[in-house]
Amino acid sequence: MAWRWITAILGGYAFTVAAAMLTARLLPAPDATARVEATGWPMILSFLLYAGVMLWSLHEVRLSRVSALVWGGAIGMAVLLKLMGVRA
Repeated sequence: MAWRWITAILGGYAFTVAAAMLTARLLPAPDATARVEATGWPMILSFLLYAGVMLWSLHEVRLSRVSALVWGGAIGMAVLLKLMGVRA
């Protein structure tokens, strides 16, 4: 039960942060003003995503599925962000 709560809280946070960063990185931003907007909306929507991931992690019956999707998704998005590099 402890691993489920750790996955829900910490893994959900890691998943949400990686998803928000990836979304902000992928949105088109030709100038500095557009970059602020491209960062703002994913951060606002990340609160809903975090709540959804956390509730799903506690509701899903199989702990292996929860761990694989939450931790695997967070690591996968983080690796993709690292490969994309810094926006110039």
